[in-house]
Amino acid sequence: MSQLSERPAQSVVGVPLPHESAALHVTGEALYTDDLVVRTKDVLHAYPVQAPHAHARIVELRVKPAYDVPGVVRVLTSEDVPGVNDAGVKHDEPLFPSTEVMFHGHAICWVLGETLEAARLGAAAVEVDYESLPSLVTVREAIAAGNFQGTGRHLEHGDVEAAFDSAAHVFDGEFEFAGQEHFYLETHVALALVDEGGQIFVQSSTQHPSETQEIVAHVLGVASHAVTVQCLRMGGGFGGKEMQPHGFAAIAALGATLTGRPVRLRLNRTQDVTMSGKRHGFHSRWRAGFDDQGRIVALDATLTADGGWSLDLSEPVLARAMCHIDNSYWIPNVRVDGQIAKTNKTSQTAFRGFGGPQGMLVIEDLLGRCAPLLGYDAMELRRRNLYQPGHLTPYGQPVRHAERLEACWSEVLRNGEIARRQEEIARFNATHPNRRRAVAATPVKFGISFNLTAFNQAGALVHVYKDGSVLINHGGTEMGQGLHTKMLQVAATTLGVPLERVRLAPTRTDKVPNTSATAASSGADLNGAAIKNACEQIRERLEQVAGARLGISPHDVRFNDGIARGLSGEAVRWEDIVSAAYFQRVQLWAAGFYRTEGLHWDANAMHGEPFKYFAYGVAAAEVEVDGFTGAYTLRRVDIVHDVGDSLSPLIDVGQIEGGFVQGAGWLTLEDLRWDESDGPNRGRLATQAASTYKLPSFSEMPQVFNVHLLEKAHEDGAVYGSKAVGEPPLMLAFSVREALRQAAAAFGPAGTSVDLPSPATPEAVFWALEKARSAETPAHATGGGASPSHDDDATGGGASPSHDDDATGGGASRGRDDDASGGGARSGEAARGRGEAAPSPSPSPSSLSGV
Repeated sequence: MSQLSERPAQSVVGVPLPHESAALHVTGEALYTDDLVVRTKDVLHAYPVQAPHAHARIVELRVKPAYDVPGVVRVLTSEDVPGVNDAGVKHDEPLFPSTEVMFHGHAICWVLGETLEAARLGAAAVEVDYESLPSLVTVREAIAAGNFQGTGRHLEHGDVEAAFDSAAHVFDGEFEFAGQEHFYLETHVALALVDEGGQIFVQSSTQHPSETQEIVAHVLGVASHAVTVQCLRMGGGFGGKEMQPHGFAAIAALGATLTGRPVRLRLNRTQDVTMSGKRHGFHSRWRAGFDDQGRIVALDATLTADGGWSLDLSEPVLARAMCHIDNSYWIPNVRVDGQIAKTNKTSQTAFRGFGGPQGMLVIEDLLGRCAPLLGYDAMELRRRNLYQPGHLTPYGQPVRHAERLEACWSEVLRNGEIARRQEEIARFNATHPNRRRAVAATPVKFGISFNLTAFNQAGALVHVYKDGSVLINHGGTEMGQGLHTKMLQVAATTLGVPLERVRLAPTRTDKVPNTSATAASSGADLNGAAIKNACEQIRERLEQVAGARLGISPHDVRFNDGIARGLSGEAVRWEDIVSAAYFQRVQLWAAGFYRTEGLHWDANAMHGEPFKYFAYGVAAAEVEVDGFTGAYTLRRVDIVHDVGDSLSPLIDVGQIEGGFVQGAGWLTLEDLRWDESDGPNRGRLATQAASTYKLPSFSEMPQVFNVHLLEKAHEDGAVYGSKAVGEPPLMLAFSVREALRQAAAAFGPAGTSVDLPSPATPEAVFWALEKARSAETPAHATGGGASPSHDDDATGGGASPSHDDDATGGGASRGRDDDASGGGARSGEAARGRGEAAPSPSPSPSSLSGV
């Protein structure tokens, strides 16, 4: 067992504690960035001037009318930038687009006013002449136009073509699925001021204070040491505040620098939704080969991420999607190509899972669609393809602890009484012609670490004061996920003091520099190890003092619950040891550092070991679908998830529940819609608020929700044997979508294969089940006897051979076509577009029949 993962017998880590700010959250006493405005004198308010075009040239910008509005102090434009007019890490995001707007809602200038209303009226008074330009709104349009950005990637392992030639069954398909709005409770906000020495202080709701500092500095043309960024806490982030806050903080800092007054920039909900990036939607084409035992032998896929107007983090998002297209399944022969489409939308960005969910969704959709065509129960097909010990991923990383997949799977099936419930479901379906139930189980294998090896480092600063109290600083940010709670537990455990002895300071760039974003589920791993390192330095010094006091070797000193003891049992209080150390001039503070070891990654070859370890989990979801409306109820969810030796079990269970629900929202409810017409509102996001963008609510919660942490799951080489928990649970929600697919298919004859869009809204489920109702009995043998695709009569009951000239699947419809599913579907239709299965809420008889 490594020193990093070794846990003392009596420790504060592992104790189920509430969130350290829980009481402040529920009473409203917790301070967020915007709460600081009322504590700041003479604040100016910023308001954007947003472009009403998806793509246009700025012919003329007239800001003078804004100054005629009472209360307007300044209008910020590109001409005011003293440094670099760019807020992107790829230098492709002008902070002020001086010549060209790239998406509907793009802010071209900002108005500063004495009040928010004055700034709003001033923004309305700004006059802009535009020349409309052609725009690409959908990923399909970008693919057709060949409009891509960034670096494409290629991942290949094994002999793909030979595997297809020998495969018993080959299917191919096309699948497009939507992105997701972060919809954090706290929108983007920054408050900037400049002191008498010209030092710029920015309060920002940011997951990456160091990068916010860097962007602000280069916009202002100053060194990083002239900028300090602090993050008190965030009202949610989910990845949406990893890159996107930097430009808003730079606007506030620029305004404060030019006016000499504090500037507050807070987006309202509509501005936040229309100006900030979302989860990347993806388009995929795939071909999959299976042997006679239902095992995947080959996969050939192309993934196209909808990057929006600039790169942001699209390249690493795409890379992670490619690395996770296998999810939990061993595929011996793989070829995956990735590319990033450039569209006239907001620049899409990080979102919980960071491409992993998009890659996994492709394989889960593929398996769910192909299972009935192969004659297998989908649950059985998934289980027989799970990774086994000794297997490698397509990019060459050993899958350590692969047996935990089977352990999670078995525990879910056993504790969830899946076999008994499947019998009950069969009886229910046989006696309820207008309602159907189904239960589906899906696994998760998610790699933990940043794609870029350099980001896998963290720092901490720990102070012990003369009275024995402890203050910790670290580079991680708190967005409600409980990171600070875990860090307090790590510090208290390492120093051997009661939890109440330890306090945590807000995250600031002048305390811990050059930190990585709180992202990639690595916050506790990186910052916890850095805090442990700092605390160990202090504890070793105090052991010398305590050893001398107790007359024993320093190696025999043990600190626990604020008491230093030796083997003889004699004890000295922590406070007394600390006081003695001070008078002996022993250093009582330490800077800690941690770098994740064992990582190596060749991004060009897409090969190496980019992840410290894998987090595993399995979920089973049961749904009931109404055959008249497609409305559904999530009846029960059973989850077993691997978090190693949990640092804080109550926090981890909350993260699993929250991640699962957010994933279910993405997959079944949250439907982003841009205006794709050729009218004046082309490119406008139609789903701008909670009234038009459906978020999960209490009515969508499972009636029974069981979450268990996998036992005996110690992770050697991670802080106190724990594992990350932030992102992996989101992908457990695939079980909900797959259960909906199976319930919809149950309206048709046995063996019906259903093509289900994502998100699988009630409308989409209705059209899918309508297709199932009209399906003919599939012409395949049971037990994996689908006809081989090499024959003239290909797989899935008359499916076209996948080796046809029509590589997309024999002319399979794309996008929102109404040709959805059915037992006799051609193989190329095994998975397709994200849209509803029919084009209108009142379909004609022909569209219902799939003609």
